[in-house]
Amino acid sequence: MSTGWCSVQDGRILLRLHDGLPGRMKARPFLAVVLAVTLLLLGLAAGAGWLLWQRSPLQLQRRALVVPSSARFVPRTAALGLFLLSDPQQPVDYARAQAPIRQRRQAAEAVARLRDGAFAAAGLDYPGELASWLGAETGLALVASQPGQPPDGWLLALHSRDGDGARRFLQRFWQTRSLAGTDLQVSSYRGMGVISGRGALLGSQPVPIATALIDDDLVLLASGRGVLEQALDVSQIGELNLAADPSFRQAVQRLGQGTLLLQLRPAGLESWLGLPAAGGAARRSTLPLQSGTVALRPSGRRLALEALLALTPESQDQTQFQQRSEPPEPEDPSASAEPALPAPPTQAAWSSRLDPALAAALTAGLRGSSDSLALLQDSAHWPESWASLLARLLQQPDAGPLPGVVMAADAGPLLWSQGPQGWLLATPADQPEPAALQPGLDELGLVTATLQRADGASQQVWTRLDAHEAAGRQRRSGPQLSVSLAGARELEADQAWWGQTLAALEQRRQGGAVPRDRLRALAALELPEAPLQWASGPESARARLRRWPVWRLLTSLAGQPLDGGVDGLALGLEPESGDGLHLRLDLGFG
Repeated sequence: MSTGWCSVQDGRILLRLHDGLPGRMKARPFLAVVLAVTLLLLGLAAGAGWLLWQRSPLQLQRRALVVPSSARFVPRTAALGLFLLSDPQQPVDYARAQAPIRQRRQAAEAVARLRDGAFAAAGLDYPGELASWLGAETGLALVASQPGQPPDGWLLALHSRDGDGARRFLQRFWQTRSLAGTDLQVSSYRGMGVISGRGALLGSQPVPIATALIDDDLVLLASGRGVLEQALDVSQIGELNLAADPSFRQAVQRLGQGTLLLQLRPAGLESWLGLPAAGGAARRSTLPLQSGTVALRPSGRRLALEALLALTPESQDQTQFQQRSEPPEPEDPSASAEPALPAPPTQAAWSSRLDPALAAALTAGLRGSSDSLALLQDSAHWPESWASLLARLLQQPDAGPLPGVVMAADAGPLLWSQGPQGWLLATPADQPEPAALQPGLDELGLVTATLQRADGASQQVWTRLDAHEAAGRQRRSGPQLSVSLAGARELEADQAWWGQTLAALEQRRQGGAVPRDRLRALAALELPEAPLQWASGPESARARLRRWPVWRLLTSLAGQPLDGGVDGLALGLEPESGDGLHLRLDLGFG
């Protein structure tokens, strides 16, 4: 198509025509260049974003679990196998990114001290020896020379992020220790070079250490040549190492996500885990846990732990036999301390799951402050050993005997709450019936009575007559008697509410704030049918963690208290098919 113009000048008509095609042909290459540059910039931005995400500490929240390559060197019989599936610096960066602005430095320093202390326990200086080359997987195993005995050896697997980092580390590691007078032994085992000697951090007692370099990018350190040779042996036989264990591989696939992976066989680790050991007065409370696979991942300002636990098949029969044949044993005075985590009931203890609708009906009537909140199902049919441990978890020292009696007789859903005014229980109106509890309450010296409230409704109360020494001049008249309230019960529609004090029941009736923090913590577990759901506030969570041996060990490694930022703890436990349990635990930080 042509365009043109015409004009009249000096009596002449001027006409000029021109073709528009060349201009268009010039415009098209320009637009093509602009489009290509735009696509290139978008591609570069997407690539840069992907690289930043891969390096971002926030990526820890969705890291997919895989079977660690270092699990090939861990025996299946190991008491503990722990694998960090990230660069050791990433948890420090994550803590800094998620903590409140004013606490970011303190949070990062706390995690860094914990990391450095863990490596220092093995005689390694992380900032000076490992930080420059350590890669995205670190493994630790605790092994015992005799099955079922406490671990007496350890194995550390360190992956290098580059080809020369592992080799340079071993050269500096043994060079430093040889200059300190350590006698080194260099030999070959299964075609691999093994160096053994004694080493430690400056100022620490030297301990036996053996090392081996695998494929130029994996360093194995062990607490002695025997432990290292065992690791090299099992790596060649799939039936003996953890990486080829079908149950472990299946558990890793089911757990799905995590930054820290742990395989546990508690035999020999009872004291370390804070569990009652077999034998003696704790025999009836022995944890029937055969093994467990645990995944830990950060989620915002929470640490989410998920575990698949395998129970010992004969544990239920043993518990029932002991209940029938063994006389009651005296209570251990040290048993008054509450465990950090509840021991799980056996599979047969949970014949039914919690009905979410019934649980919602119970929580709908709860009002007032609640530091600890729990939902239970069919607690009457839990074995005696688990019921006693559950009572130690839920009840406070001054709670009295009534909550335990109610939980031991309740076959339906039950809500338990602990607040400033004391404990509260909620059950269906006819489960359990007070008449069924009376024989047991009579044995405890509790007297029942009925009170009329101002609104015309009635309350059933249980009191106890206590004797105590008089003070001052009244001491001559002998012991003084006083009446104390053990608990009260009132009906509301189709629910029964039990309270430690009349003030607790009155506060609930008058209404008030709903304990939303505790309810949100239970909902975050995403186990609405779990027969045991429990959430605790800051004070209770910190107190329980301080009594847990694992937490005390972590505190000692960090060299400072770690519970200052804890603002909640929640736990859910449900049965699995066969002899197994599914556990979820959330630890919240403010």
